[in-house]
Amino acid sequence: MFLHMKQNDCGQSDVELELVRKLVRDADPTGERFARVFRQTYYLLYNGQKTGRYRWDQLYKTEKTHFGTLIEIAIRHEFSDIIADGVQKHLDYRIGGNDVDCKFSMNKASWMIPVEAVGEIIIGLHSSDEDSCFSVCVERASENRLTQGTNRDRKRTFTKKARSEIEWIFNDAPLPVNRLLHLSEDARDEIFSLGSGQKRVNEFFRQSLGLVVNREDIATVAQQKDYMKRVRGNGGARTALRPEGIVILTGKYHSELAFKLSRQKLRPDELLALRLAPSDGKASRGSQASIEGAWWKVAEPDDPIVEAPNVK
Repeated sequence: MFLHMKQNDCGQSDVELELVRKLVRDADPTGERFARVFRQTYYLLYNGQKTGRYRWDQLYKTEKTHFGTLIEIAIRHEFSDIIADGVQKHLDYRIGGNDVDCKFSMNKASWMIPVEAVGEIIIGLHSSDEDSCFSVCVERASENRLTQGTNRDRKRTFTKKARSEIEWIFNDAPLPVNRLLHLSEDARDEIFSLGSGQKRVNEFFRQSLGLVVNREDIATVAQQKDYMKRVRGNGGARTALRPEGIVILTGKYHSELAFKLSRQKLRPDELLALRLAPSDGKASRGSQASIEGAWWKVAEPDDPIVEAPNVK
């Protein structure tokens, strides 16, 4: 096994650091696991089903400071295949026989390093729901890489030079989009102006045509216990929107159909609303699919409204 070795303060190869970095990288080569953890932690903190919140600036200050603890716990659970509890009481994890501290900062690479973590390996985390991205690195908080000044808690940060030398495992990698956050203000106002959860869900799909949404987006809009009931047929959004030519596809049941029509890949917990129009099934017509024995395509703005097929 070949590892590109960084050197520690004494100029020696940092075998422990490179081992931890390799284990973390190999556990999530694509970043899908980290992305899922960040996305779920944001949703957990927003608690949209009960509060209707969907963005960072709606949180209380104490809730924002709690994000680092939540993400630390979530990563420990998600990556239990490589992470155990730290042996040293003041460090969070044990990875490959090495104790590792987990640090999160809203400002990239601005982790606060306490006295007990100086010289130790850290997993450095950053994410932005506004920019739909996250970053992960594994670095050693060596004495010569930290600022000399401290805050009242005697915590220090990486120097400007050390920040420029960070070997990112994921650097501004894509985070699944918080759809409500990225709709226009007018669209959100239209959705939340409606009195019932069902009407809000219907309007949310109208405003999100062609855009991938998450189950948690639905929970925030509906603000009801059985929020997915507001999506289904038998009186839900599928029933209400079908006369408008709109189908609602889920990654769990319709991923292949969604890809044929839109070329978008849905995760199991994602949904996609599309307005459809009849097609002739010819390959030259572009993306289309056969549904209930007839050919359909994603409607153009000038295509007339036709009742959508019954997608269950």
